Order: sequence, then structure tokens, then C-alpha cells
Amino acid sequence: MTPTSEKAKQYIYVVQASLEPGKCKIGKTNDLERRLKEYNSMTGKSKDNVYQYLFSAEVKNMTKLENEIKVMFLHLREEASKEIYFYNSALFKGYVEFINAHKLFVKETFIKVEEKKQVVKIVSRTTPSLEDRGLSPKDVLQKAQKVNNDEFYTRYEDVEKEFSMYPKKIWKNKTVFCNCDDAVDDDERNTSAFSLYFIQNFHELGLKKLICTHYDGVVDLFNQGAKGYIFTKVGYKEIKDFPKGYNGSFDHPLSLKILEEEADVVCTNPPFSRAIDYWETVIKSGKKFLIVSNIANPITKAYIPYFKENRVWAGYHRIDYFLNPKKELVEASGHWYTNFPIKNRPKYKHLKIMPLKEIPEKYKRYDDSKTLLVDHCYIPSDYKKPFAVSARSILNGLLEKGYKIVDKNADYIAFVNGKQCFRRILVQKEQEG
Repeated sequence: MTPTSEKAKQYIYVVQASLEPGKCKIGKTNDLERRLKEYNSMTGKSKDNVYQYLFSAEVKNMTKLENEIKVMFLHLREEASKEIYFYNSALFKGYVEFINAHKLFVKETFIKVEEKKQVVKIVSRTTPSLEDRGLSPKDVLQKAQKVNNDEFYTRYEDVEKEFSMYPKKIWKNKTVFCNCDDAVDDDERNTSAFSLYFIQNFHELGLKKLICTHYDGVVDLFNQGAKGYIFTKVGYKEIKDFPKGYNGSFDHPLSLKILEEEADVVCTNPPFSRAIDYWETVIKSGKKFLIVSNIANPITKAYIPYFKENRVWAGYHRIDYFLNPKKELVEASGHWYTNFPIKNRPKYKHLKIMPLKEIPEKYKRYDDSKTLLVDHCYIPSDYKKPFAVSARSILNGLLEKGYKIVDKNADYIAFVNGKQCFRRILVQKEQEG
């Protein structure tokens, strides 16, 4: 019987048909069991096309939240008037994280269907919060343009905001190399934000030289054509060169030659899919850098050694918005990383370092291996064993406060009561004296 009282629970769900793996439906209901039966009893539907819940959550106002989902993911709806959305694992993650982070979210529920009896059971499931993961709602939201797409471009205001935090003396008489599709054009709209910043502030910063490359990729956001080139600015002289066979990639022999022989500082937003290769190339070069990359890098296996060895650390700001090839604003989880010294990091204030017994119980627990997990940037000051933290603690400067990463070769996946938690990293207080 469908609940009709004022106290009837409200749900948002994601459901999928077994024969339609590229789609899902996102809807609302007061009765999850009844709604699933309705899907599986539709006329004209193949008996083999069975609907199953992928996700459901109890919410405070299902109509309002459903409408906000429709607006937020409009570009992922197959038809504007329907509840059908495109589906893959990355998109599904975006749907779920948006719902879980919403102020109307109450709790997530798990839907289990017993195959023989086809009975739907709803049981509670404890889901780590975004704070457990060290991320904010804006950090984790991933839209369709980001999926399998390297064409994400940094906005000028984000470049300006970060660079303004560093003393101007770091640029004086330096050659800056922007080596990841940092195109330059007479029209500012067709110029990379990195290139534009240094061109406009060349003399104020006291730069010696600016070198920017354009990549001849499939997507030409800057309308520069399908031929790689090198732009060089020295004083008031500007040259655009098109070397034969040059594709503009950061790992092209000519780009590597510039990096090794001319560059003092590297500033860019490298392609997400090649970030591992890019980090290795730039850090191995020994040059100073200010680059944009994924916010989860501090707890991602490929990057952990750089943080443990103090070869890279977080810059001042995260980045919530990028531009896609259509010059549309999209949300994605980025952060600045650098090897320039940072003193008096503003985000230190977010670290709550105190004796273990003073940390609120809800922000500390032990996993199945008896490893301490702390959340919400609480840090035990008197705990000598390794403990697990989220990326946010590292981004806020924990490694600059007398703590070190325990294992440079692995991230840490905790299990609590046999259930896997989100990825973290093991840290430990350094021995004094």
C-alpha cells in the first residue's frame, strides 16, 4: 500500500534496465518496492529487460531535489521532458555524489533484490560523507564534458587568483614555459589563460622570456588550427614559429629540449589523462612549477612518492570550474600544485591538531585492521602510530606541520565491518629530536 500520510518517506532513486547499460532513470517515489514493480510490469517490455535499482536515498523533499537534478544534469538527459539520463560509471558517480551532498539528503539506502522470490528489501547503509573523502560538493561533482575528455581549460581569474599569492620576485629574470596547449592569438578569447596572464604582466613581473606551445590535438578550443607551434616573447618582441613535424605535445623532443635548456618555471594545466607522465617529466627536470591537477593526487598511488619526498605540495587554491571546448563553464575537482615555498598557508587554520581524547568521537574510529581513521581535518597530536587521513588534510598543509606519509608506494583503503571505505593515506607524527 502506498504511504499517504504526512510522515511518508520520500526517495530519490537511480534505476537501470539490464538490456540498456548506456542509460538509467532518475526519479522520485514514496514507495521504492512499488515503483520497482511498476518498472518491471510495463507492457511492451522484454521479459529479459529487468530493472534494478542502482542507488536510492531518503530525502526531505523529493520533488524539489528531482527538479534540481534535472537542471544540474540537463545536458545528460536523453530528452528534456523525460527522466532518462546517460549512464557510465563516471556519470553515475556524479549523480550519486550530487544527491549525497545536497542539503535535502537524509540517508542513502541499499536495494537488494532476491532473484528467486523477486522481493525487494530496503536496508540502511552507512555511506562515508564528502568530508570523509576530504572533498566538498563542488570538488567532487563531475559533469559529462569531463568524462574521457582532456579538453579542460583554466579560467583567467583562477590563474590570477593563485599567482597573486606568490611574491613577484620569483618571476624576475625568469623564462616561463607554458607547455600544454597554451595557445596565443591576437584575440584574447583564443588565448590560453596562462599565456594571457604572462603576456599582460610580462614587464610588471620582470620576466626574461615567455615560451608557449600550441598542441595540434583533435579538439581545437583556441581556433589555432591543426598545426603545433611555439610562441616566444622577449621584451616587446613576439614570434610564432611552426617547426616542421612539431605537434606541440609536452613530451615532443623539441618541447623537452626547451624544458631542459631554457625554462626556469613551468606553468600550465596538463591533460588529465596524461598527468602521471607530465608530473614525472616536470618534476624530474628539477624546474620550478605551478600546475593544475586532480584534487585527489595526494592520496593517489602514482603521485604519493612526490608528496612523501617533499618534491611537490599543494598550492593555495582549489579550482571548482573549468571551460570546455564550447567555452561552457563546467565543474570539476582541480587543485594547484607547486614546488615554490609557501609560508603561513591560510588553510593551516582548517587543521584541528589536538590530543586524541579531545577529538569528537564521530570524527575518529578504527577500521578492521585497528588503524585509526580521522575525519574533518582532526589530527591527533599525541598519537604515535600511523593513522589515515583524507586528501583534504594533505591539501591543507598537514605534511608541513610535523607529519609524514608512511608508505610512499601505496594509498590506503580502509575496511570497517568488512565494508570498504573511500581511499585515504597513512601518515604519522615525526619523531622529535
